[in-house]
Amino acid sequence: MNNIDLGMIATIALAGSMGHCIGMCGGFVVAYSSAKINPSLSKLSQFIRHLNYNLGRVSAYGFMGLLFGSIGMLFTVNMGFHGILLIIAGLLMILTATAMFGFSKLLLSIEYSMNKLPAFKKLFSNLIKSQNIGSFFALGVLNGFFPCGFVYFFAAKATTTASPVNGMLVMIIFGIATIPALALLGQSVSFLRSLAFRQIINRIAASAIFTYGVVTIYYGLAYFFELPM
Repeated sequence: MNNIDLGMIATIALAGSMGHCIGMCGGFVVAYSSAKINPSLSKLSQFIRHLNYNLGRVSAYGFMGLLFGSIGMLFTVNMGFHGILLIIAGLLMILTATAMFGFSKLLLSIEYSMNKLPAFKKLFSNLIKSQNIGSFFALGVLNGFFPCGFVYFFAAKATTTASPVNGMLVMIIFGIATIPALALLGQSVSFLRSLAFRQIINRIAASAIFTYGVVTIYYGLAYFFELPM
């Protein structure tokens, strides 16, 4: 992992969070901000609750990064497998980008199907009703494991690192970079809710993901063909 990769990951995550994440995770933020945070609480108490929620999300992403980085490591025993892994990851990145552009409904259907699961509904309802500080962390973890096409891009990137540590680092950076947009949404910043603004930022992030996917496939093909690097 080099600084360029880390910088690109953080930039894509920050841009995408203002577009895709506001739409996908905004419901979680609005729900717990309305139902679980009393406006009469001190600013510090409110901050601690928002912090716990985001720590839960980042923890879930970190675990996912550790898992996918470990899976990637298993495939690097053989260089050919590594090439195949890069190609598959690149294709997943392109699929994510097309979904963010609105050209594909596959990832969207996966994202929203989770809402219909009885177990998810029950757990979400119990956490929303609880006023325990720990319930904010648990709600963040639940949000972190919520199916999301944007997360799939970073999971694919974590897999290509072929390292549990680097995979976890990718996902943690992603999680941290998404905090500002969701935190601002919790404070009801109107411009983040603007559909036109979100669409522009979302397309920028999707373009970067599409480019990243093409480059990743190219690197994968380089394992099988003599391509200029």
